[in-house]
Amino acid sequence: MTASRKNEIIAQLMGILNELIEVDDSEEVTEISPDTVEMLTIKESTEVVKGLSEHTIRKLIHQGKLPYVRTGEGVNGKILINKVDLLAFFNKQQTMRSAC
Repeated sequence: MTASRKNEIIAQLMGILNELIEVDDSEEVTEISPDTVEMLTIKESTEVVKGLSEHTIRKLIHQGKLPYVRTGEGVNGKILINKVDLLAFFNKQQTMRSAC
């Protein structure tokens, strides 16, 4: 690519950027805010669901019934559980029991 072609492309990009900058201020630009995800350690999970033991959480994870994320490896690694997934699992269990 020649230097003149590069300069031409840069000039086109600058023109496009200037058009974007000059957008009418009356148009509101909505900011997209991602949903907050709250991750819990196994111990924190037992505090959210009263009566639940760490052993039970680990067992549910091992059985594949509760999704998790592992950060790090070995002894220093942590298992994190999405709070929404944790509550959804136990709400589903409660709904199933009510139906019986």
